[in-house]
Amino acid sequence: MNPLLKHRTLTAAILDQLRMAILDGTYPAGAQLRQDALAATFKVSRIPVREALFQLDAEGLVRFVPQKGAVVAQLSTAEIRDVFELRRLLEPRLLAGSIPALEADDFARLDALHAEMVTATAANDLGRWGQINADFHMALYARAELPRSLTIVHGLLQASDRYTRVHLSDVAGMGIVGMQRAVSEHAALADLARAGDVAAACGFLDTHILTVQQDLLRELERSQRKATP
Repeated sequence: MNPLLKHRTLTAAILDQLRMAILDGTYPAGAQLRQDALAATFKVSRIPVREALFQLDAEGLVRFVPQKGAVVAQLSTAEIRDVFELRRLLEPRLLAGSIPALEADDFARLDALHAEMVTATAANDLGRWGQINADFHMALYARAELPRSLTIVHGLLQASDRYTRVHLSDVAGMGIVGMQRAVSEHAALADLARAGDVAAACGFLDTHILTVQQDLLRELERSQRKATP
């Protein structure tokens, strides 16, 4: 294997594992990610670890703090507003560009992803559910010839996943309600896209993203009030 390709593959593997560990709470908000310790854990040099941490910083999952280095980013109402407002700007535009070009294979993929989401919901598998959710959205936009916007939205969906997992992992039972609602809304989105109704699909998508944003803001603000003595 080309050494450069091997290095990039190693960095990507470490990036995937660190991202998953942050998303599932193994590394909670505020946790310090020491490069030497991670390099020892992965049995690699610090170089691919450092590159993976820089990528996580670009995704908003990690922040570099003076005297501490890489630290898992805190959950933030400001970031929820920023991420989801950007999604509301970009995703309807992508959907509008994609719907007229979607083909039978695209709808077959959407149907398969929806079936996987139903299964993940029934199993309360948050890790799998979050990935399917992102894959479903990206599949809806796949035919939009806007590669830069697609790249940005992919990153925004990854940022959204962390907040969504926190919301859906509550112990009051509202998480499963949220998952079930999302399953229903995704089916409606696919149906509108299949019917070629661009205006209705984009309006529905905007409402879908806004509803999730509002739910997350309420949940995070409620959690912050509980944590305040």
